[in-house]
Amino acid sequence: MGIAKESASTFRIGGDIEINRMGYGGMQLTGYGVWGDAPDREAAKKVLQAAVEAGVTFIDTADSYGPHTNEVLIAEALHPYPKNLLIATKGGLTRTGPNQWPVNGDPRHIKEAIEGSLKRLKLDVIDLWQLHRFDSKFPVEETLGPVVEAVNAGKIRYVGLSEVDIQQIERAEKVVPIVSVQNLYNLGNRQWERVLDYTEQRGMAFIPWFPLASGPDKMKNKIAAIAEKHGATTAQVALAWLLRRASNILLIPGTSSIEHLHENINAAQIELPDEDFNALSE
Repeated sequence: MGIAKESASTFRIGGDIEINRMGYGGMQLTGYGVWGDAPDREAAKKVLQAAVEAGVTFIDTADSYGPHTNEVLIAEALHPYPKNLLIATKGGLTRTGPNQWPVNGDPRHIKEAIEGSLKRLKLDVIDLWQLHRFDSKFPVEETLGPVVEAVNAGKIRYVGLSEVDIQQIERAEKVVPIVSVQNLYNLGNRQWERVLDYTEQRGMAFIPWFPLASGPDKMKNKIAAIAEKHGATTAQVALAWLLRRASNILLIPGTSSIEHLHENINAAQIELPDEDFNALSE
């Protein structure tokens, strides 16, 4: 794992679009099992509006959240969008029920997903479109065909991947430039350490999903002690560690609570000294 380093509060997607590294993930603004609409749509809209008011310039969603309801909600809450707001979405899954996520890399589905996201989000161009998963039933070269067409047509600006290894990133890059990777990563689960280091070396964004998991009890106790020292919550320390871990990490913690939203955003203000970072990194 790389050594701790001081890092800026912003990152440029594709070396181009500057965003704050503390973003927001919209997945929790749905029903049980990420199925159906948010139970309280007006409250959900207020969370999204509060995020932007608090300085969030990066919101992550997907056509599969709901499905479709999350993208519609974001548009209703925030359109017309602030000029500095980047909304990233994803495609490549179909939904068959709560907590069910069949992979679908059929090029026909991908094309429909892109067009649907553009319409639901009320966008002329998606700044960052991400492929949810590689589908073993379709070569990724075929899956990405409609994505390349959308990029060439000016409907997608940048392309990212999710839950991939280095070999898969390199294979996809032969088809279309890749600017971001969204993999499971947190203090308690660092299985994608090599991918994180690879993306940092390549100047790609690394977007951990499930960023707040803190691992075994031993780890939680260690975090709690450091959190107490900083007058912070354990969740804030987990987020602060991620921001310190690599300068290309973008965070998208999700919540349906405005209070929790501000708690997450304030984690960006916590500066972990080397001793705390290293203690958590063991």
